[in-house]
Amino acid sequence: MQQWSSPSATPPQLRPCVATFGNFDGVHRGHRAILDELARQARARDVPAVAVTFDPHPVEVMHPERAPQIISPGVLRDDLLEQAGVDGLLVLPYTLEFARTSAVDYIVDTFVTGLHAEALVVGADTRGFGAGYTGDVELLRELGEEHGFEVVVIEDQGDTARWSSSAVRNHLAIGEVEDAAAILGRPHRVTGTVVHGHHRGRELGYPTANLGTDSLGLIPADGVYAGWLTRLDLDTDGPDGTDRRLPAAISVGTNPTFDGQVRVVESYVLDRTDLDLYGEQVAVDFVGHVRPTLRFDTIDELLEAMADDVRQTRAVLGLPPSASA
Repeated sequence: MQQWSSPSATPPQLRPCVATFGNFDGVHRGHRAILDELARQARARDVPAVAVTFDPHPVEVMHPERAPQIISPGVLRDDLLEQAGVDGLLVLPYTLEFARTSAVDYIVDTFVTGLHAEALVVGADTRGFGAGYTGDVELLRELGEEHGFEVVVIEDQGDTARWSSSAVRNHLAIGEVEDAAAILGRPHRVTGTVVHGHHRGRELGYPTANLGTDSLGLIPADGVYAGWLTRLDLDTDGPDGTDRRLPAAISVGTNPTFDGQVRVVESYVLDRTDLDLYGEQVAVDFVGHVRPTLRFDTIDELLEAMADDVRQTRAVLGLPPSASA
């Protein structure tokens, strides 16, 4: 997927195109409905599919005190868009000056002059773009008639409520990773580099892969989760014979039993004490919530809880009990 930052710099092979625009944070099922139609419209016209987004998030610029935590920042979002069939991604720098651009100028400069869009695919709730937040679907239809592009509108998507990035954030903030996954259409993912910690887990028989401060992705509420750890640096099985995707019990928190102060995401790969993951890029996928973070009075109590965490993780992931259980 090609990426650029100005409509005037659009690669010639990516225009004309079919386009869409939005923040696409999380690339959830509502976004996917729009992106699926984007890809379908592009195939029908035999032109590329192009998405337009903004960096940073517009709220971060206009109302920094209300800026949302980003679910899937940077390359996480970009990878999801590419997987959805997007051929090109125009990332517009969002500044106060850009925010003063009228809705008409934004659409004409970006989609008519810059992208030569034959069609624009948007959600029915598309509104509030351009200076004064005046842009809406009706304006898009008027400009489409004037400039010769079709406007394809996708109705709101959801089960009992509209799927939204805000709903995903709310679920993750209280550890409801299952509910977040139902909106995302996949487990929520955090990626990062495995770094050295205090090695307490190894000393207790549960060595963990700790994510460093370079991690990407909104970290759920403190607690213990069942999920998967994927070794991103490997294309297939590892040199030690491991699979690339491994079942894991995941802890998020400050390790209150040891009076920790730093919030850490650490994953214990089930039944594996032989892995050396330091320096590797990994992805942690949160499948189910096991329990909240607790402070234990003794190491024996902690070990008993960790053993139960592993048993529950197996159950959540649908794995058989350990042979040593």
